[in-house]
Amino acid sequence: MRQWTHEPAHQLAKAVRNGEVTARQVAEQHLSLIAARNDGLRAFTDVTANRALAKADAIDAAYAQGLQLPPLAGVPFAVKNLFDIAGLVTRAGAKINRDHAPASTDATLVARMEASGAVLLGALNMGEYAYDFTGRNAHDDHARNPHDTERMTGGSSGGSGGAAAAGLAALTLGSDTNGSIRVPASLCGLFGLKPSYGGLSRAGTFPFVASLDHVGPLARSVKDLALAY
Repeated sequence: MRQWTHEPAHQLAKAVRNGEVTARQVAEQHLSLIAARNDGLRAFTDVTANRALAKADAIDAAYAQGLQLPPLAGVPFAVKNLFDIAGLVTRAGAKINRDHAPASTDATLVARMEASGAVLLGALNMGEYAYDFTGRNAHDDHARNPHDTERMTGGSSGGSGGAAAAGLAALTLGSDTNGSIRVPASLCGLFGLKPSYGGLSRAGTFPFVASLDHVGPLARSVKDLALAY
Protein backbone atom coordinates (compact mmCIF):
# COMPACT_ATOMS: atom_id res chain seq x y z
CA MET A 1 0.00 0.00 0.00
CA ARG A 2 1.17 3.53 -0.73
CA GLN A 3 2.56 5.39 2.25
CA TRP A 4 0.75 8.66 2.93
CA THR A 5 2.63 9.88 6.00
CA HIS A 6 4.76 12.44 4.18
CA GLU A 7 2.15 13.76 1.77
CA PRO A 8 1.15 17.41 2.25
CA ALA A 9 -2.21 18.02 3.85
CA HIS A 10 -3.85 19.38 0.70
CA GLN A 11 -2.88 16.23 -1.23
CA LEU A 12 -4.14 13.97 1.56
CA ALA A 13 -7.49 15.71 1.67
CA LYS A 14 -7.80 15.50 -2.11
CA ALA A 15 -6.98 11.78 -2.08
CA VAL A 16 -9.59 11.08 0.63
CA ARG A 17 -12.23 13.11 -1.21
CA ASN A 18 -11.43 11.25 -4.46
CA GLY A 19 -11.54 7.82 -2.84
CA GLU A 20 -7.85 7.04 -3.51
CA VAL A 21 -7.37 6.20 0.16
CA THR A 22 -9.66 5.99 3.18
CA ALA A 23 -9.37 8.34 6.12
CA ARG A 24 -8.89 5.29 8.35
CA GLN A 25 -5.93 4.08 6.29
CA VAL A 26 -4.33 7.51 6.55
CA ALA A 27 -4.93 7.64 10.31
CA GLU A 28 -3.61 4.12 10.86
CA GLN A 29 -0.43 4.85 8.93
CA HIS A 30 0.23 7.98 10.99
CA LEU A 31 -0.51 6.20 14.26
CA SER A 32 1.88 3.41 13.27
CA LEU A 33 4.61 5.93 12.51
CA ILE A 34 4.03 7.64 15.85
CA ALA A 35 4.36 4.28 17.61
CA ALA A 36 7.60 3.57 15.75
CA ARG A 37 9.29 6.96 16.09
CA ASN A 38 7.90 8.92 19.02
CA ASP A 39 10.12 7.32 21.67
CA GLY A 40 13.11 8.72 19.81
CA LEU A 41 11.58 12.08 18.93
CA ARG A 42 9.45 12.85 21.99
CA ALA A 43 7.06 14.88 19.85
CA PHE A 44 3.79 13.56 21.34
CA THR A 45 2.90 13.63 25.02
CA ASP A 46 -0.54 12.07 24.43
CA VAL A 47 -1.88 10.02 21.51
CA THR A 48 -5.65 10.00 20.98
CA ALA A 49 -5.78 6.87 18.82
CA ASN A 50 -9.37 5.84 19.55
CA ARG A 51 -10.66 9.33 18.88
CA ALA A 52 -8.67 9.55 15.66
CA LEU A 53 -9.97 6.25 14.31
CA ALA A 54 -13.56 7.10 15.23
CA LYS A 55 -13.29 10.42 13.39
CA ALA A 56 -11.70 8.72 10.38
CA ASP A 57 -14.48 6.14 10.29
CA ALA A 58 -17.08 8.91 10.35
CA ILE A 59 -15.41 10.57 7.36
CA ASP A 60 -15.34 7.29 5.46
CA ALA A 61 -19.01 6.70 6.25
CA ALA A 62 -19.86 10.15 4.89
CA TYR A 63 -17.92 9.35 1.71
CA ALA A 64 -19.77 6.04 1.34
CA GLN A 65 -23.07 7.92 1.56
CA GLY A 66 -22.00 10.24 -1.24
CA LEU A 67 -21.83 13.31 0.99
CA GLN A 68 -19.54 16.21 0.16
CA LEU A 69 -16.48 16.01 2.37
CA PRO A 70 -15.03 19.10 4.09
CA PRO A 71 -11.73 20.70 3.00
CA LEU A 72 -9.49 18.95 5.57
CA ALA A 73 -11.19 15.55 5.34
CA GLY A 74 -8.90 12.86 6.71
CA VAL A 75 -5.93 15.16 7.36
CA PRO A 76 -4.10 14.07 10.54
CA PHE A 77 -3.22 16.92 12.90
CA ALA A 78 -1.95 17.36 16.43
CA VAL A 79 -1.74 20.30 18.82
CA LYS A 80 0.71 21.74 21.31
CA ASN A 81 -0.30 20.58 24.76
CA LEU A 82 -1.48 24.03 25.82
CA PHE A 83 -4.60 23.53 23.65
CA ASP A 84 -7.49 21.94 25.54
CA ILE A 85 -8.43 18.46 24.33
CA ALA A 86 -11.55 17.03 25.93
CA GLY A 87 -10.62 14.22 28.32
CA LEU A 88 -6.93 15.16 28.59
CA VAL A 89 -5.17 17.31 31.15
CA THR A 90 -3.82 20.50 29.55
CA ARG A 91 -0.21 20.32 30.74
CA ALA A 92 1.27 23.42 29.08
CA GLY A 93 4.54 21.53 29.53
CA ALA A 94 4.46 21.89 33.31
CA LYS A 95 4.69 19.26 36.02
CA ILE A 96 2.24 20.85 38.44
CA ASN A 97 -0.48 21.17 35.79
CA ARG A 98 -0.78 17.39 35.71
CA ASP A 99 -2.79 17.61 38.92
CA HIS A 100 -5.49 19.58 37.12
CA ALA A 101 -8.76 18.05 36.00
CA PRO A 102 -8.96 16.96 32.35
CA ALA A 103 -10.40 19.49 29.93
CA SER A 104 -14.16 19.16 29.52
CA THR A 105 -14.24 20.61 26.00
CA ASP A 106 -11.89 21.12 23.09
CA ALA A 107 -10.16 24.42 22.39
CA THR A 108 -11.93 26.42 19.70
CA LEU A 109 -9.27 25.74 17.06
CA VAL A 110 -9.31 22.00 17.78
CA ALA A 111 -13.08 22.01 17.27
CA ARG A 112 -12.76 24.07 14.08
CA MET A 113 -10.13 21.76 12.64
CA GLU A 114 -12.30 18.72 13.32
CA ALA A 115 -15.36 20.46 11.88
CA SER A 116 -13.31 20.89 8.70
CA GLY A 117 -12.64 17.15 8.62
CA ALA A 118 -9.18 16.98 10.21
CA VAL A 119 -8.37 13.98 12.42
CA LEU A 120 -6.85 14.72 15.83
CA LEU A 121 -3.93 12.44 16.73
CA GLY A 122 -3.03 13.92 20.10
CA ALA A 123 -1.12 16.51 22.12
CA LEU A 124 2.45 17.62 21.49
CA ASN A 125 5.48 18.32 23.64
CA MET A 126 6.44 21.91 24.42
CA GLY A 127 8.70 24.05 26.54
CA GLU A 128 7.38 24.54 30.06
CA TYR A 129 4.69 27.23 30.10
CA ALA A 130 5.83 28.14 26.54
CA TYR A 131 8.84 29.99 27.97
CA ASP A 132 11.49 28.35 25.82
CA PHE A 133 13.37 28.59 22.51
CA THR A 134 14.86 25.08 22.42
CA GLY A 135 12.12 22.43 22.63
CA ARG A 136 13.63 21.09 25.84
CA ASN A 137 11.36 19.90 28.66
CA ALA A 138 12.58 18.41 31.93
CA HIS A 139 9.29 16.58 32.58
CA ASP A 140 8.35 15.14 29.18
CA ASP A 141 11.91 14.80 27.83
CA HIS A 142 13.35 16.99 25.11
CA ALA A 143 11.79 17.16 21.65
CA ARG A 144 14.28 15.89 19.06
CA ASN A 145 14.80 17.24 15.58
CA PRO A 146 13.88 14.44 13.14
CA HIS A 147 16.53 15.59 10.67
CA ASP A 148 19.20 14.95 13.31
CA THR A 149 18.08 13.74 16.73
CA GLU A 150 21.20 15.18 18.34
CA ARG A 151 19.86 18.61 17.46
CA MET A 152 17.04 20.61 19.02
CA THR A 153 13.70 21.35 17.42
CA GLY A 154 13.53 24.90 18.67
CA GLY A 155 10.69 26.03 20.86
CA SER A 156 8.51 26.44 22.53
CA SER A 157 6.37 24.54 20.01
CA GLY A 158 9.06 21.87 19.76
CA GLY A 159 6.72 18.90 19.51
CA SER A 160 4.71 20.71 16.87
CA GLY A 161 7.83 21.22 14.77
CA GLY A 162 9.17 17.72 15.28
CA ALA A 163 5.88 15.96 14.55
CA ALA A 164 5.25 17.85 11.31
CA ALA A 165 8.82 17.47 10.07
CA ALA A 166 8.86 13.71 10.80
CA GLY A 167 5.55 13.04 9.06
CA LEU A 168 3.82 12.11 12.31
CA ALA A 169 1.12 14.67 11.47
CA ALA A 170 0.40 16.60 8.30
CA LEU A 171 -0.54 19.73 10.24
CA THR A 172 0.24 20.84 13.76
CA LEU A 173 -0.90 23.77 15.85
CA GLY A 174 1.44 25.80 18.02
CA SER A 175 1.57 29.13 19.76
CA ASP A 176 3.91 32.08 19.31
CA THR A 177 4.55 34.82 21.84
CA ASN A 178 8.16 35.64 20.98
CA GLY A 179 9.06 33.15 18.25
CA SER A 180 7.56 29.85 19.39
CA ILE A 181 6.09 28.97 15.98
CA ARG A 182 8.77 30.67 13.90
CA VAL A 183 11.79 29.15 15.66
CA PRO A 184 10.78 25.45 15.39
CA ALA A 185 9.53 26.02 11.83
CA SER A 186 12.96 27.35 10.93
CA LEU A 187 14.98 24.69 12.75
CA CYS A 188 12.83 21.79 11.50
CA GLY A 189 12.65 22.91 7.87
CA LEU A 190 8.95 23.78 7.95
CA PHE A 191 6.62 26.64 7.24
CA GLY A 192 4.89 28.30 10.17
CA LEU A 193 2.24 30.99 10.40
CA LYS A 194 2.10 33.54 13.18
CA PRO A 195 -1.15 35.27 12.19
CA SER A 196 -2.18 38.79 13.01
CA TYR A 197 -2.97 39.20 16.68
CA GLY A 198 -6.46 37.86 17.32
CA GLY A 199 -6.72 36.43 13.82
CA LEU A 200 -7.23 32.96 15.27
CA SER A 201 -9.08 32.24 18.49
CA ARG A 202 -7.07 31.43 21.62
CA ALA A 203 -10.16 30.20 23.48
CA GLY A 204 -9.30 27.02 25.34
CA THR A 205 -5.55 27.58 25.33
CA PHE A 206 -3.25 28.04 28.32
CA PRO A 207 -1.96 31.63 28.24
CA PHE A 208 1.64 32.79 28.46
CA VAL A 209 1.34 36.56 27.86
CA ALA A 210 -2.24 37.30 26.91
CA SER A 211 -1.40 40.59 25.19
CA LEU A 212 1.25 38.94 22.98
CA ASP A 213 0.12 35.33 22.43
CA HIS A 214 -0.71 34.12 18.92
CA VAL A 215 -1.75 30.65 17.80
CA GLY A 216 -1.24 29.17 14.37
CA PRO A 217 -0.28 26.19 12.19
CA LEU A 218 2.98 24.54 11.14
CA ALA A 219 3.22 22.41 8.01
CA ARG A 220 5.52 21.14 5.29
CA SER A 221 3.79 23.29 2.65
CA VAL A 222 2.73 26.93 2.46
CA LYS A 223 -0.44 25.78 0.72
CA ASP A 224 -1.21 23.68 3.80
CA LEU A 225 -0.86 26.73 6.04
CA ALA A 226 -3.38 28.59 3.90
CA LEU A 227 -5.75 25.61 3.91
CA ALA A 228 -5.57 25.28 7.70
CA TYR A 229 -5.94 29.00 8.27
